[in-house]
Amino acid sequence: MKRRYKRSLSLMLITLCFSVLAGCGGASTGVKVKIGEVTRSVFYAPEYVALSQNFFKDEGLEVELQTIPGGDKTMTALLSGAIDVALVGSETSIYVYQQGADDPVINFAQLTQRDGTFLFARKDAGDFSWDKVKGSTFLGQRKGGMPQMAGAYSLLQKGIDPAKDITLIQNIDFANIAGAFASGTGDYVQLFEPQASIFEREGRGKVVASFGIVSGYLPYTVFMSKESYISKNGDTVQKFTNAIQRAQLWVKDHSPEEIADAILPYFENTDRDIIISSVKRYKEQDTYAVNPVVDNEEWNNLLDVMENAGELKARVPVEKIVNNSFAEKAEASLKAGVSK
Repeated sequence: MKRRYKRSLSLMLITLCFSVLAGCGGASTGVKVKIGEVTRSVFYAPEYVALSQNFFKDEGLEVELQTIPGGDKTMTALLSGAIDVALVGSETSIYVYQQGADDPVINFAQLTQRDGTFLFARKDAGDFSWDKVKGSTFLGQRKGGMPQMAGAYSLLQKGIDPAKDITLIQNIDFANIAGAFASGTGDYVQLFEPQASIFEREGRGKVVASFGIVSGYLPYTVFMSKESYISKNGDTVQKFTNAIQRAQLWVKDHSPEEIADAILPYFENTDRDIIISSVKRYKEQDTYAVNPVVDNEEWNNLLDVMENAGELKARVPVEKIVNNSFAEKAEASLKAGVSK
């Protein structure tokens, strides 16, 4: 009787050990990667799709996502090692390079290929023309950031000199721009989605033009990391890029409604219809990149935008701070899988 009791007890202990291992040890089997995104935005839909559809997990990665408002703060977190990968405007990597960094920041996977802001007019005065912007008060973005530089570049393309033809306000923090416009500041404002769709629903005006269309294709938001991290963790970077490429193709092949449902958990306080409207607007203007490669034409357009803004000391060759090998391999691998 005692022998049978001991045997039962032993089996219980073994079962309990396996349960503990499965419940605790098995929860952290993936390689951990810390991402810092510069803001939480529908603009970054493929990133949230990679999370919600378990594309990172499929690659054996355990991704921790945090939002770090401001490109300067996001870059500081990356350089200090607080995060492994930053999702931020590629201009920030150029700023680091211009400062002569010993461990430069390398762009390895592009997420968005156009500026994500829209020109929002307070008053709807019939058909829009860019000439109407002249003489107005324009509520713009922070100096030196990609939204501001792409916005200024777009205005010049339409014959508007931001320094002479408009009253330009750009001393308001990114997080407070929408509130300033809502309180009555400015005739026009430069907005991302979903704020533009929210304001339209609230009757505060309407979207009249897209800065993304006017400024053209450029590596607007890119996943990047320090050169030292990439050299030590090449396999992890490849798996990360594979997941992003899968997410980009998923977004390409699915409707705004399906995409909204996939990313809605990351926008708990935003109405589903607003998310759908935002995604639809971005998809229609080809904002989301369909592969993670930063090509030469996009890079040179970025340099033109920065040069126009007076933020470029010298043109930086793409090969200096862009590593397309991971993106090219991810794209080729998926194409090969589809053709089989």
